[in-house]
Amino acid sequence: MLMASAIANAQFTIINPSSSFDSHGYIGLRPTQPSNLKLSSNRTTSTNLLRPLHLFAVRASDSHNGNQAGPLHKLGLSDAECEAAVVAGNVPEAPPVPPKPASPVGTPVVPSLPLNRRPRRNRRTPALREAFQETTISPANFVYPLFIHEGEEDTPIGAMPGCYRLGWRHGLVQEVAKARDVGVNSVVLFPKIPDALKSPTGNEAYNDNGLVPRSIRLLKDKFPDLVIYTDVALDPYSSDGHDGIVREDGVIMNDETVHQLCKQAVSQARAGADVVSPSDMMDGRVGAMRAALDAEGFHHVSIMSYTAKYASSFYGPFREALDSNPRFGDKKTYQMNPANYREALTEMREDESEGADILLVKPGLPYLDIIRLLRDNSPLPIAAYQVSGEYSMIKAGGALKMIDEEKVMMESLLCLRRAGADIILTYFALQAARSLCGEKR
Repeated sequence: MLMASAIANAQFTIINPSSSFDSHGYIGLRPTQPSNLKLSSNRTTSTNLLRPLHLFAVRASDSHNGNQAGPLHKLGLSDAECEAAVVAGNVPEAPPVPPKPASPVGTPVVPSLPLNRRPRRNRRTPALREAFQETTISPANFVYPLFIHEGEEDTPIGAMPGCYRLGWRHGLVQEVAKARDVGVNSVVLFPKIPDALKSPTGNEAYNDNGLVPRSIRLLKDKFPDLVIYTDVALDPYSSDGHDGIVREDGVIMNDETVHQLCKQAVSQARAGADVVSPSDMMDGRVGAMRAALDAEGFHHVSIMSYTAKYASSFYGPFREALDSNPRFGDKKTYQMNPANYREALTEMREDESEGADILLVKPGLPYLDIIRLLRDNSPLPIAAYQVSGEYSMIKAGGALKMIDEEKVMMESLLCLRRAGADIILTYFALQAARSLCGEKR
């Protein structure tokens, strides 16, 4: 290895003898005419150290093992000495400009297009693409939906590979701990209620010792800073499987349902919920719920309204998970028509005026236009729900090797963010957060 000789602790001054830098045989220094630069020491040293100082350079490709490029070695010169060398014409040479890559044989020779702007310039390298990326995503953007039940064991959900009905005392706590380890600190709870506790009016929904309030209290005891969202709707508790009370002629009763939902929201807030999330789509429920929460002293509890919840066919796996399919009919009299766009603005304005803190669009990926519509017309945070059908399709495609599951998962989440979603409710929360943190699945 080439190194520069130096005299320890010597103080050097510039004098005028005619000796010059010997640059022959060393990369980085150009031969020049003899200069008047020489180094002299005012200290007495042994004769064999009083030699003219030679500048040495190391090739950029030099390394300890001879194969990989290593760092250039310092020459032991002061700033003044380096500057003096450059002034004297001994300018170190940098590596040459790489040759222009050759085009394949047969490439036509054409004049350059007269373009002042070429957008591809900003996409040329990974570093440039990252620097100019407009949309980012992190585990903090995820809300993790978790299914819970009264049992002790975690039960797989057939239509949602990788998802389980979690035992509220054990599996739920363990899954939340895993999520927090990779930066996901928000969850939303969905209960599977025993059939024996279901009724036409869904009274179990506001049982202070029910499955959801107990789970909230347990999680808050274990993880005080965990952000807990809850679902406010009657369908898990209804013997009819609808989000509201059903009249004998099949009509979903609006105002009577809202009365029940207010009691459910207050019960959840009393247990420690941070955000209550009415998903029922009854008219006027946000304002009534805000008044009920405030009357009980829960001014700090937020409301995330399912503002634009469509009567979608993408919900099938979810209803299997909770065993909450309607016993008859459908939900088209209260959930929105998938064909409608402007109607979302009506729902948005009502929710804003009634005191909603967050506006949610459900489903997510098929409704990117609705997410953008709300984002452009409301100052409130926007949430998107990547629903069970979206999740299961990606899982199925990945299992069949028709798509790259990991890449499609991350692209779908990024698209929801790009459309304007601040937070995303997604069953991929844990898997995606691990991917973002560099962990393997």
